[in-house]
Amino acid sequence: MEKRGLKFNTDTLLLILILSLYVIGFLLYPYLPERVPSHWNIRGEVDGYTGKLSHILFMPTFTLGIYLLLMVVPRIDPKSENYKKFAGVYQGFKVVFVLFMFGLYLVTLLAGLGYSLPVGKIVRVAIGIMFIFIGNYFGKIRHNYTYGIKTPWTLASEEVWNKTHRVSGPLWVIAGFVWVLSVLMNETLAFITGMISIFSVTIFGFVYSYIIYKKLYGQK
Repeated sequence: MEKRGLKFNTDTLLLILILSLYVIGFLLYPYLPERVPSHWNIRGEVDGYTGKLSHILFMPTFTLGIYLLLMVVPRIDPKSENYKKFAGVYQGFKVVFVLFMFGLYLVTLLAGLGYSLPVGKIVRVAIGIMFIFIGNYFGKIRHNYTYGIKTPWTLASEEVWNKTHRVSGPLWVIAGFVWVLSVLMNETLAFITGMISIFSVTIFGFVYSYIIYKKLYGQK
């Protein structure tokens, strides 16, 4: 009888990485203070704390829950067959998401251990990289009801969906670079600039999809 080894695909490796967050958290648990920093305001100052048990459990559990949802979505989306057309992009997004959460968890643990880290700057760079990735591949995302720019008009028309994503993609990349470069600003200005950039590209996608839909299908 032929012996078969374990098959480690990307999903398996990412799940192992997520589960390792629990291991890391419990290994560091004895060294954490009773109240661990959990939130930083727009000036980069700690303004929220949580108990250390809650801290080491919440983010790994949240990450695991979202990841399992991302695995299920392609099977339950009404346009599930379209996910095969951008499977690589979707898989890449899952990798970026898990790495983002993994890094964020480590940063908050280190802050809890007393290390002085520019948490706000680190988070902004990570968010910027995620936006750059998403925007760079927006044009390859095919019509679906879960992942992408979902407006009444992109959901109603595949052509509107494709046009909106192709045009919006570079703008999301620019927004990502804005987030990365905002580390050169003071904390308050960086936060405001970053939020303006992401709100702007979001509103643009909404308005642009409406305009394209009206051009294609008239006023009715």
